[in-house]
Amino acid sequence: MDLTTVSSHRLARHREDLILGAGETLLAGGTWLFSEPQPATTGLVDLTTLGWPDLEQLPDGSLRIAATCPVAVLRERGGLFAWCADALLMSPKVQAVATVGGNVCLGLPAGAMTSLLAGLDATAVVWTPDGGERVVTVADLVVGNAATSLTSGEVVRCFDVPAASLAVPVAHRRFSLADLGRSAGVVIGLRTDDGVRVTVTGSTTRPVVLADGQGVEAIDCWHEDAHGARDWRVTQTARCLAEVREELG
Repeated sequence: MDLTTVSSHRLARHREDLILGAGETLLAGGTWLFSEPQPATTGLVDLTTLGWPDLEQLPDGSLRIAATCPVAVLRERGGLFAWCADALLMSPKVQAVATVGGNVCLGLPAGAMTSLLAGLDATAVVWTPDGGERVVTVADLVVGNAATSLTSGEVVRCFDVPAASLAVPVAHRRFSLADLGRSAGVVIGLRTDDGVRVTVTGSTTRPVVLADGQGVEAIDCWHEDAHGARDWRVTQTARCLAEVREELG
């Protein structure tokens, strides 16, 4: 869709370029931004020209994923990464443009990159407008339906997946009203030294991390919309939770 109110497009080359003027908004892949009218937006500031590497292996073995990394690049890692990318039901062309950071920052319950990163206990590195940065878990970055903990002027720089999360057994389940429908719930489990860590997304308005032994009764933020009623999501989440824990032993 054409954004008829936009009259400027700036290419960000340095961090200072991310200071937004009146009516400006950040642009990464743009697959959501250009999907509907944005009447309040008069200018775009392009993040993709900052030249952030899509993926980096850090000295401690963790994986750094740039906020501007295309979903398709992450999908190439296979396994859980590919499974979550495909859960978005995007065409290959859209996967090649849509970004990991964009999917997370939308804060939508069905955001599969949120499911992936919260499930892997990843953290987000957030640039603050004063030139500093803060680190927050992805599970705490998304705080509600289409809501995040980002404040005005903050920009997500990257996501760091701990080396430990990349080395342990993982189990996952997804359910929807139709075989190829929007995710109504996603359950991802990791077998850790402290037991099985399970993250629930999709059926909740924000990511919920359940410690070993906690059940669905610990969840207080169930989501309900045209893609699934609350009671059905509760039942299906409980089923998936049991299956994930059984698989991980």
